[in-house]
Amino acid sequence: MGNDKLLVHDLNLWYVDNHALIDINMKIEENKITALIGPSGCGKSTFLKTINRMNDIVENVRIEGKILLDNEDIYDPKVDVTILRKKIGMVFQKPNPFIMSIYDNVAYGPRIHGIKNKTDLDEIVENSLKAAALFEETKDRLKKSALGLSGGQQQRLCVARAIAVQPEILLMDEPTSALDPISTLKIEDLMMELKEKYTVLIVTHNMQQAARISDFTGFFLLGELIEYNVTKDIFYVPKDKRTEDYVSGRFG
Repeated sequence: MGNDKLLVHDLNLWYVDNHALIDINMKIEENKITALIGPSGCGKSTFLKTINRMNDIVENVRIEGKILLDNEDIYDPKVDVTILRKKIGMVFQKPNPFIMSIYDNVAYGPRIHGIKNKTDLDEIVENSLKAAALFEETKDRLKKSALGLSGGQQQRLCVARAIAVQPEILLMDEPTSALDPISTLKIEDLMMELKEKYTVLIVTHNMQQAARISDFTGFFLLGELIEYNVTKDIFYVPKDKRTEDYVSGRFG
């Protein structure tokens, strides 16, 4: 096994009385892609949001257990959530570029974190767009609105924006569900490249996608992590009958 980047211990989450995550335990390896699969409403996205404390902004949420990032509990009261979210970037289901130029979208995070020098920002913007496989398509229109990009380009821009602050972990919540097949493959290729530098967690409804790109897969059902293993074992030799039924398409 490689290095564990995130350790999740006995994680439980309630929305008021709804027990949405039940005793989740998992180790997430560094520089690997971990896919989370399972039917809608089974806790995958909720789990993803606990990793960068996006659930903090939801009312009536109660969380117990620990999530350790490099052996530090991210729910420790001393943790600065702004710094945590710099370490753990997020890309959402629908591309959500800010209503500003392509350049300013990517420079937004670095500016918030105190980088003001234009040469430094130029370099960050170029490198982030290159890393998101978008620079060649946008280099002549960096000052134009990001909303002029296609859906697939906008999603790659959101990836560039997330990595501009040099996170350690990239969370992706169904990043290709709103995209056409060609754009989807571009994002998948991109994720395979990104794991050289980042630890990637992706929630996906697309089982072929999970099988194609992930190193590890976790199967969620009704708030429980039913099975978590190397991806090929989850798909070809699952230990739990419920996993087998789901990946073979018998339900879900």
